[in-house]
Amino acid sequence: MFDIIIKNGECYIDGTLKKKDIGVLKNKIVKIGDLKDESKEVFDAKGLTVLPGCIDTQVHFREPGSTDAEDLNSGSKAAVMGGITSVFEMPNTNPPTTNFEEFDKKIKIGKGMFCNHAFYFGATAENYTTLEKLKELKGCCGIKLFAGSSTGNLLVDKEKDIEKVFEHASKVVAVHSEDEEILKIRKKLIEEGNVLSHPVGEMKKLPLS
Repeated sequence: MFDIIIKNGECYIDGTLKKKDIGVLKNKIVKIGDLKDESKEVFDAKGLTVLPGCIDTQVHFREPGSTDAEDLNSGSKAAVMGGITSVFEMPNTNPPTTNFEEFDKKIKIGKGMFCNHAFYFGATAENYTTLEKLKELKGCCGIKLFAGSSTGNLLVDKEKDIEKVFEHASKVVAVHSEDEEILKIRKKLIEEGNVLSHPVGEMKKLPLS
């Protein structure tokens, strides 16, 4: 017996939509086909498209520090409503997630989230020896390196520091790849209060020195 059967939906399988039933047991899909089995619950998906849950590998839920914008609870709820069932959350919070104490805090806060989740550990110019100890860290999906400035001390823009991060990293390193010096030049082109001026900094040709 299944816990739930999703019947009559158009399922996206092998690149095409096929009318199939989906049998779920203990939160896992265990059978796909024309199901006649008994089930505790049946959901009629007639007229609906059934898709696999998506994984968003870069979300900013702003907790701790900026929960007026969003938090782990509201962000994960919005993700589920949009078909996202797993998220990897970024470390540029306030304070940033760059040590075990802050990482543990985020893990505890995340227990109330509505979807599968993991957290990035932020790289800094100083914590490279800590990055050696993350291989077995539960709930850590990788290391995030910001080559362009972010919150707190999350800026690793010197080549020697970037090399240290990669040398000592014990997990996959995701890089926010920007040039800090060019960002500083472009920032001067932005007119305060005028959002239309922002693309100017991206498009205008600028000297590199």
